[in-house]
Amino acid sequence: MRTEDFLRQVTALPGLSGNEGEVARFIAEAFRPYCDEVTIDPLNSVIGHIRGNGPKVMLCAHLDEIGLMVSDIEKDGSLRMRSVGGVDPRILPGMRVTVYGRERLMGVIGAKAPHLLSAADREKNYAREDLYVDLGMSAQRVRELVQIGDCIALEGGFTKLLNDRYASKTIDDRGCVAILLRTMEALQRIDTQADLYFVASCQEEVGSIGAMTSAYGIYPDFAVALDVNHAKTPGSPDLETFDLGSPLATMGPFIHPMLRRRLGEIAKENNITLQSAVAPRYTYTDADNIGLARDGVPSVLLELPLKYMHTSVETFDMHALTECARLLTAYCAAIDDSWRDELWN
Repeated sequence: MRTEDFLRQVTALPGLSGNEGEVARFIAEAFRPYCDEVTIDPLNSVIGHIRGNGPKVMLCAHLDEIGLMVSDIEKDGSLRMRSVGGVDPRILPGMRVTVYGRERLMGVIGAKAPHLLSAADREKNYAREDLYVDLGMSAQRVRELVQIGDCIALEGGFTKLLNDRYASKTIDDRGCVAILLRTMEALQRIDTQADLYFVASCQEEVGSIGAMTSAYGIYPDFAVALDVNHAKTPGSPDLETFDLGSPLATMGPFIHPMLRRRLGEIAKENNITLQSAVAPRYTYTDADNIGLARDGVPSVLLELPLKYMHTSVETFDMHALTECARLLTAYCAAIDDSWRDELWN
């Protein structure tokens, strides 16, 4: 499947943390032609296995997305909401949403019109408590179809921009799931020694739960986590943002130095531009919990630059995505038994 087609379909599917079943099933079907075995675990992480006789390696990108859940129903049928993952309330006014009640219900997020606000209130950003979902139906009908705790997914179409750039919701982190898919496709033409486990993990946005449980079950010799990082936008801090057009890799205490060094060497050998980021403590990605699984899993983090993270218009460069996949493919192809010994020297 073409990467653009895969992303157009997978980003449209609901998959809030803890409710990833539909998107997990879609990803499992996409993985099956390229894997010896594909399973969906009890928490809805997808695990595709390409068997090998070398080191056992876990490659992980998360499939869940941020969103909202119903916290209260007002007298007029408006829905109050709480965040599932890191949703910035400033992006919500005017957004279209789908409420997953007894039926799928389209709604919009509204707020008090600026004309009705005091001068002081107009100077403030919206708080989540100021906002509500309007389903356009009577309060009685709302209560028949919706209950507290139902999921609310943000809606945003998959948009092709100029210069091979795209905008959509849930590129964090289904863009990196697409990197896994491109990599396993490319590995069909390459002899590899590594025993490879491709994981689309659940519940990353609420604590990297799927990465932790998957790493415990697989018990890999080492792992590669994939996630997004911040691309440069006007006024953004230079040290914390990166060029949109090429992959980047993090360095820090949760990153194994030998695995990171090998990633840089393989990028150079393949003429792939690899930017560097630093994470002096946690990376706040699946790499952290993978590294802490069982008695410890040496890990490295490969990242896709992304503009407007945690919005419905997350923007990426397809060249950077394909370069990530090319680098990951070469990395997998280079792994042999000597890597086990080098990890501990």
